[in-house]
Amino acid sequence: MHNIYIGIDNGVTGTIGILGKKAPVFVEIPTKKEQNYTKKKDLITRIDSVALTELLRNATEGCRSDEVFVAMERPLINPQRFSSTVSAARALESVLCTIEAMGFGYMYLDSKEWQRKLLPQGISGPAEQKKASLDIATRLFPSVAETIKKHKDGDGILIAEHIRREGL
Repeated sequence: MHNIYIGIDNGVTGTIGILGKKAPVFVEIPTKKEQNYTKKKDLITRIDSVALTELLRNATEGCRSDEVFVAMERPLINPQRFSSTVSAARALESVLCTIEAMGFGYMYLDSKEWQRKLLPQGISGPAEQKKASLDIATRLFPSVAETIKKHKDGDGILIAEHIRREGL
């Protein structure tokens, strides 16, 4: 049994939900914008691994690394959407390196896995899923409802809730 559950909604626009000994945490993944490695002008968004490490360190303060468990939503990998795929893979690698360096156990899960358990049946399409995620997350975690509403979904914290309920 773990004491802290961390759910990470993938990508540079994703969120992190943290459930455990302290009040629930729901934040956007820390990112930074910078010039791409290409010669042509092209800004990219990257995970700010220093800020991510600090966030996770603060949230897990006083816990051993084996008391923390992380679930990361599997990233979109689709050759037809090359730029999105590259961004998702880079974001995953950055988050994964941070989690491994901190010594946390982790797993990947498909979005449908946690959505099937926490969202109502009969939802179809991304717009309905976002709305349901927002509604359920704000009801379950009113202390972070404002941040959930600002982001327009509660995926990160619902992923954390899913693995907590599963007892992982």
